[in-house]
Amino acid sequence: MIEKKTVGEIARLWKEDKRKYVKYSTFAAYALILEDHILPEFEKKTGLEERDVQEFVLKKIKSGLSSKSVKDILVVLRMIMSFGDRSGAWEYERWRIKFPTERTMSRMEILDIEDHRRLLRHLQEQPSLQNLGIYMSLTTGMRIGEICALKWADIDLDAGTISVRRTIERIYTVENGVRHTELVIGPPKTPHSIREIPITGELETLLLPLKQSASGKDYVLTGNERPTEPRTYRNHYDRLLKRLGIPHIKFHGLRHSFATRCIESECDYKTVSAILGHSDIRTTLNLYVHPNMEQKKRCIDKMVSFVR
Repeated sequence: MIEKKTVGEIARLWKEDKRKYVKYSTFAAYALILEDHILPEFEKKTGLEERDVQEFVLKKIKSGLSSKSVKDILVVLRMIMSFGDRSGAWEYERWRIKFPTERTMSRMEILDIEDHRRLLRHLQEQPSLQNLGIYMSLTTGMRIGEICALKWADIDLDAGTISVRRTIERIYTVENGVRHTELVIGPPKTPHSIREIPITGELETLLLPLKQSASGKDYVLTGNERPTEPRTYRNHYDRLLKRLGIPHIKFHGLRHSFATRCIESECDYKTVSAILGHSDIRTTLNLYVHPNMEQKKRCIDKMVSFVR
């Protein structure tokens, strides 16, 4: 009789197999979920019933985790169960897990239009390598990791484009039970995040004098071959907002502000999606396209005029 393997045993086999196929940052995220959530709950079990997982989900949400975080945990747990099924450790049928209804939608952080203008004006009047990254986020929608990883070789002033080819992030890793953080430079979030973004005339004016004395190998924000990390750059950004008296929003809110202004100025959604590097236009629509009452009124007026 073949001895059944436990979830812990299969999970560790799955982890080593997964290491060969995913980005290092993705592997590190999986390993952290495994150590923090899955193994403490299920390590000794030799299979999982739907009711066990449903109770686990409700417990995690009650503990304060967001639905998105719990769904990320479920993704890993399902991969482990499928791996166990393929290796003959158990039979796995997909669970139908229910989540409590979310009664409130979290408000997306964006700059109001006057603060948006004021911040852009200040950045244009006070050009510097550090300020340049904030300006780029407001005028291209680039993520902070993409900006910190940007090199002067990625900026082609003749073609008028910025090439997004890499990102930088500090990740948490767990190896042999030891936790530490590590700064990792790698490809962007998804294949669609590898993209070309046009440079505006105003941005070109800021870039031109700064690029003349730079090497292509230099990182844009530091002017040398050592990058700054997102955490450090966020600190600079936070201090700038405080100094200008602009209500604080997260750095990622600059990307949201850029996208929102694009939609408000009636750019087509497919183009906005491509600039942002979204893999699916539905992501752009769900995040940024929320017609206000005036837009709804214009829509109905158009329909009535058409019917007359």
